[in-house]
Amino acid sequence: MPDKYRTKKAYRPQMEIKDSGERTNSSGIRLKDYYSPGDFKGDYASDLANPGEYPYTRGIHKDMYRGKLWTMRMFSGFGTPEDTNGRLKLLLSHGETGLSVAFDMPTLYGLDANSERAHGEVGKCGVNVSSLKDMEIILKGIPLDKVSTSMTINAPANILTAMYAVVGEKGGVSKRELAGTVQADILKEYIAQKEWIYPPEAHMRIIRDMMVYCTNNMPKWNYISISGYHIREAGASAVQELAFTLADGFEYVKMGVQNGLDVDSFAPRLSFFFNSSINFFEEIAKFRAARRIWAREMRETYGAKNERSMKLRFHTQTSGYSLTWQQPLNNIVRTSIEAMAAVLGGTQSLHTNSYDEAWALPSEQAVEVALRTQQILAYETGIPDVIDPLGGSYYIESLTDKMEEEAYKYFKTINGMGGVVSAIKNGYLQREIAATAYAHQRRVESGEMKIVGVNAFTKENEQPINVLKIDLNAERVQRKRLDEVKLRRSNSRVQKSLERLREVYSNDDNSMETIIEAVKCYATLEEITNVGREVFGGWKEPTII
Repeated sequence: MPDKYRTKKAYRPQMEIKDSGERTNSSGIRLKDYYSPGDFKGDYASDLANPGEYPYTRGIHKDMYRGKLWTMRMFSGFGTPEDTNGRLKLLLSHGETGLSVAFDMPTLYGLDANSERAHGEVGKCGVNVSSLKDMEIILKGIPLDKVSTSMTINAPANILTAMYAVVGEKGGVSKRELAGTVQADILKEYIAQKEWIYPPEAHMRIIRDMMVYCTNNMPKWNYISISGYHIREAGASAVQELAFTLADGFEYVKMGVQNGLDVDSFAPRLSFFFNSSINFFEEIAKFRAARRIWAREMRETYGAKNERSMKLRFHTQTSGYSLTWQQPLNNIVRTSIEAMAAVLGGTQSLHTNSYDEAWALPSEQAVEVALRTQQILAYETGIPDVIDPLGGSYYIESLTDKMEEEAYKYFKTINGMGGVVSAIKNGYLQREIAATAYAHQRRVESGEMKIVGVNAFTKENEQPINVLKIDLNAERVQRKRLDEVKLRRSNSRVQKSLERLREVYSNDDNSMETIIEAVKCYATLEEITNVGREVFGGWKEPTII
């Protein structure tokens, strides 16, 4: 080393890392000090291949971001439909390339704004939708023929899909031309998020109806987004997120095949929704393993011949549980790292969380910073210039193999129980996540796991930040609008549509056309879901602790 680079004094880092003799990542996978050629035991052609080639480990498109950047979505939805419409238009003006709408708790549970159970929750954690009128306002002035919309809705996903389709047709966009995604993944609700309405078998039947209807009538609509995000937010490890999400996906594939659909007729419209958390390399390996597992299982187990059926397309959202209310500006750094992992992992769509989301729904300033994070990654870093730049890393390839291996252990256990629904009913999946979440919390509380600003490098007397405050009048506005809708509609038409739905739910006919007709005559969300409550009943999960 030249003398000019030498210093007379060596400085130690602020915190020395003590070597415990063994390191593991968040999934409990043991890590070596370094990795070498012997740690990758796969074959390039069969285990990696070039981008765009089976098994798609390196990406589902041969040109990836060299051809088209990922879609930039920001989670939107709060207060009244007017509030959300304004936020969507603001984000489009800032360069967002796809819409993403979140709904409040009453909507997620199929309750109207004037329900006794909805009191105090209207518009709080998302936008309220009680009837088609609300959806019309949310989408007013939005070019549905030019943008795709993702809707985070599950239990009443069939009703929100029907509303979106009706609004599109009223605006001159046919159902066959509407592009977007509805989450609809009810299995992960039972596993993690806990927002269901009916028993598992009833919800699976409704998803079957959506699958068949959308395959035949809405070819650009992703009728289900199989979601690992909420599984991870509930406390799962990266391996558990990978395994449980793909297991859910295979369950939906089996359902489609069992109901007479050719796998290649519906599988290309299945999409996924993953979490990108703070353990950088683990997340990248998780995404790569997910693509490879999906491709192989779709071809070898389910007989897919269309390569689009084998390509795992996924949206990513940066981690919510990694955000801290202490020193919230640190969350900008966390989100940037997580977004980079998602991009290097080959995501097709990305939502970056806002730095203030540990406090409240994001403010306009925080949302803009989150969107700019994606734009800086896209246009300033050079990351999109090369496809899968970490491919061939001894560490990445070894970790990808290990993630795959651990996922298959879970598949074997779940299959041995009779499948995902059985594993939900006996509480196995819920217990696995609860145990992982508990162990994580113990590590944080003991100080073994360092979180900057929480149990390391803390500050006293932190200054508060400005947060978004939901207008408490949102509930009053929504209740008044709902009263007006009921006064103006034909109540006889509504009752006829609901009676027809009761008949359809009671037999095995497809319910989607009937739902669409009920929505057109302004039957409310709760009126429609109440028909299902009467026919199917409710469900209570087993005790898991």
